[in-house]
Amino acid sequence: MRVTVIDYKAGNLTSVLKALRHLGAEPEVTGGDLALVESAERIVLPGVGHFQATERLDATGLTGAIRSRLVRGVPFLGICVGMQWLYAGSSEAPKQPGLGYFPESCSRFCEGQEKIPHVGWNSLEIRPTNGIASRLLAGVNSGEYVYFTHAYKGPVTADTAAVTHYIERFAAAVERGNVMGVQFHPEKSGAAGLKILSNFLAWQPESTSC
Repeated sequence: MRVTVIDYKAGNLTSVLKALRHLGAEPEVTGGDLALVESAERIVLPGVGHFQATERLDATGLTGAIRSRLVRGVPFLGICVGMQWLYAGSSEAPKQPGLGYFPESCSRFCEGQEKIPHVGWNSLEIRPTNGIASRLLAGVNSGEYVYFTHAYKGPVTADTAAVTHYIERFAAAVERGNVMGVQFHPEKSGAAGLKILSNFLAWQPESTSC
């Protein structure tokens, strides 16, 4: 199975590629080959670091190419900053817009006694999105632990497929239609993470037409 992984210079792709290959996928990496994205069967957008790095997606034309594939029903998975990019933006880089697939914005954790960024293992509270059971998290139980490293987070909305609490409740996973995102790193989350990636690879969209 061919999976197009977007490299916008926001973190090490090695662990993501290793996990995808372990599951039998054939990942192809691009940092600006629009033709490759425009023919993509599945897209993964990983990321670690500052939200400002997503400006590279705009500068290379990748934002438009990805948007076009999403409209056609191509499965998409955003990881960490890749999930945050699905929102309208982030207070981490107020002048840099996100994709806007979800209309809300990401914000920094409230300052308190806990350390920021949130780094380490935390449990998931899985819930339906818009009344529909999550396909991305199928077979993963509430209470299972996954690995996080982030200082900014998405709000809990009707599109939230899993919630985690650290300082406050935040969206650990989002899902609407063919578009999915996880704030944690499934490629570093053991068996639960591999199950989530496997679900993404196995999911078949109903239609790839506009």
